[in-house]
Amino acid sequence: MAHLLDAATTMMCPHGGSVSATPGATRVSLGGAPPLLVDDVMTVAGCPLNVSGAPSPCLRVQWTMPATRVSVEGTPALLSSSVGLCLNGAGAPQGTVLATGFQTRVQGQ
Repeated sequence: MAHLLDAATTMMCPHGGSVSATPGATRVSLGGAPPLLVDDVMTVAGCPLNVSGAPSPCLRVQWTMPATRVSVEGTPALLSSSVGLCLNGAGAPQGTVLATGFQTRVQGQ
């Protein structure tokens, strides 16, 4: 089993940009922080990636493999095993989110 991610989870793109989430769940909390859901808006700030000398920073995150058995307010929750793809402005994947500091009390599948 994997652990559910919450708004207190520290996330960054593989190039060092900071990921910030806008949680959509407002009636549930995990240890005081709202859970993160597959359709929550997540933006990346400060990504320094350049491709052939042209800036191509990660700007947003698209999640795959959310929980199949846990949903919050009807939306699948994100797990420590979920994969967050960091996308540039054109929508091209540039690596996966690195998540640390997630809560360890609530697990799901």
